[in-house]
Amino acid sequence: MERDDRHGSRNGNCDPCQRSCKKARLPDPPQPISDPELRSEFSHHQRGVARINNGSFGSCPGSVLAAHRDWLLRFLQQPDDFYCNSLREGILRSRTLIKDLINADDVDEVSLVDNVTTAAAIVLQQVGRGFAESRFAPGDAVLMLHCVFQAVKKSIQAYVASAGGSIVEVELPFPVSSDEEVIAAFRRGLERGKKNGRRVRLAIIDHITSMPSVLIPVKELVKICREEGVDQVFVDAAHAIGSVEVDVKEIGADFYVSNLHKWFFCPPSVAFLYCRKSSGLVSSMHHPVVTHEYGNGLPTESAWIGTRDYSSQLVVPAVFEFVKRFEGGIQGIIKRNHEQVVKMGQMLAESWGTNLGSPPEMCASMIMVGLPSRLCIFSGEDAQRLRSHLRVNHGIEVPIHYQPPADGVDGPRDKDGSITGYARISHQVYNTGEDYFKFRDAINELVATNFTCKRLLIE
Repeated sequence: MERDDRHGSRNGNCDPCQRSCKKARLPDPPQPISDPELRSEFSHHQRGVARINNGSFGSCPGSVLAAHRDWLLRFLQQPDDFYCNSLREGILRSRTLIKDLINADDVDEVSLVDNVTTAAAIVLQQVGRGFAESRFAPGDAVLMLHCVFQAVKKSIQAYVASAGGSIVEVELPFPVSSDEEVIAAFRRGLERGKKNGRRVRLAIIDHITSMPSVLIPVKELVKICREEGVDQVFVDAAHAIGSVEVDVKEIGADFYVSNLHKWFFCPPSVAFLYCRKSSGLVSSMHHPVVTHEYGNGLPTESAWIGTRDYSSQLVVPAVFEFVKRFEGGIQGIIKRNHEQVVKMGQMLAESWGTNLGSPPEMCASMIMVGLPSRLCIFSGEDAQRLRSHLRVNHGIEVPIHYQPPADGVDGPRDKDGSITGYARISHQVYNTGEDYFKFRDAINELVATNFTCKRLLIE
């Protein structure tokens, strides 16, 4: 006679129906990060420095640095096993998380590379081959914004201009008042690019320009490129991921790159490069460092460029865990950073009697703030000397931008003259109001003591 087993089936296995009826205890939701925990995460930052320049090099919390160290030790402890059994799987996991974050269709559209400079080389070398192989006519154009990052500009010269392509720069207005000003300037640049029957083979569009920093209406510019017959569109979004929400399908570019070490808390250096499969260009994309993986697809080529430390590419899951500790996750961080940088920028402009370089809706987590004209910032060298002076003498790290007056155009003025210097301030989760008050007071002190940048030449 078979035993009536109320806890399992006749063969002794657990009854799945009964098991599914049991209520599983859900894990407690994570507690939001506390102020002491947040300070601890960034306790490795140099004390006494008002670090309001996250935009240049980013920041990495202690918990992610610990994960970075763990990955490096795993490699050093048993390199062969790590290479054969851990590296590819770990990088694939990171790529998959990024693919979902940016709303890409396929993980094979996402490669991890060192930085935007590397990604630009990947995109531009295939454009250069188009000229070298006579698929593009001599003089066909690559279009870029005048304020494109200098390394990208040099890559255009190296890969495209040397192969017979021409370069068209779009001069953007600054200070800027509206998206429409940017769009109008871009249309004028496209007209010049297509002059005399030329084709625009590639347009490079910044999502957020570096210096001066402005949030560009990238979706609208990509749409214009499609309407005007531009072959390829590459969005340089070095400052975007973690600073604005990114949906690559909605943006519609062929290539999109963003650093993960600037606003997404990864250690340096790592970036993702998205290559839209439907563009038909993926097979022609190759990493500039050639290894035995050449020809196996850009994601695979990028995942092995020789013996090196790949830990920065492997800690992406740890970053996702870190941002979960904040209310609203990464979207909440983006919103609060934007609100705070606007608030601090307005406070500084009001204190100094100056202006913001763009309206709040045209900035993300960085904003340009006019500096008092009495500082006499009359060149890029003056701007660099003032930046060094603030670092060394006041413990403030902030980039300074020189904006020459436009010909025949009256720019912004304060009570003493034309404003030709701007500070680019950033806000990240570790910043406090005291960082910006320290900057405010330092500038007010310099003005009160009749300091000018000319004095730094003497010193």
